[in-house]
Amino acid sequence: MIEKFPEKIPIFPLSGVIYFPKTNLPLNIFETRYLKLVNDCMKTNKLMGMVQMKKDGTEVYKIGCLGKINEFQKTDDGRIIINLIGITRFEIIKEIDSSKLYREFIVEYNKFQNDLKNENNEKMKEHDLELLFKKTKSFFKKNGLLLNWNEFKKLNLTQQINTLSMIAPVSNEEKQKLLETISVNDKSKTLSEIIEFYLYEKSINKKTIQ
Repeated sequence: MIEKFPEKIPIFPLSGVIYFPKTNLPLNIFETRYLKLVNDCMKTNKLMGMVQMKKDGTEVYKIGCLGKINEFQKTDDGRIIINLIGITRFEIIKEIDSSKLYREFIVEYNKFQNDLKNENNEKMKEHDLELLFKKTKSFFKKNGLLLNWNEFKKLNLTQQINTLSMIAPVSNEEKQKLLETISVNDKSKTLSEIIEFYLYEKSINKKTIQ
């Protein structure tokens, strides 16, 4: 299954956006170089990589997510609106010297073969899963975030954990850590620890203010 994905891919490096497999990412494209990237993708396999920028603004993290464009719309003012479906994570091997306006990298997918499975064999204890959801609901409520939990529960375990990891109001570094965590169980434990820290910190701050 891995072989069908290209080892050379165009990359859209973006600060503040961490993208996970089996999730959707809408993008509003307006920069010339990324308009070119998207148009080139549409002429070939519709595949592109998303990677988080580091704080220096030039370097990127080694782990990103490959997505496929499944919606494409040009606007009257020259923008392109697309939707990406997350397929699999990848690891960057090296950047390619290129005359193109956008950046291209050699990547490999070997570490993340489970991303391609429709159903993940990993299981979580029901108690642990309910506890994570309870913490997340409280965390989202404190941050004014709304999630349709009835629709959310229709997703499989991988989609649920990836969705929460993607939309949780935590730091970019913490989201990157979640992206790089290979197994769903380990990711859920890490997410639970991160959310618990934020809830505890808010509780302490509230007591201090009072």
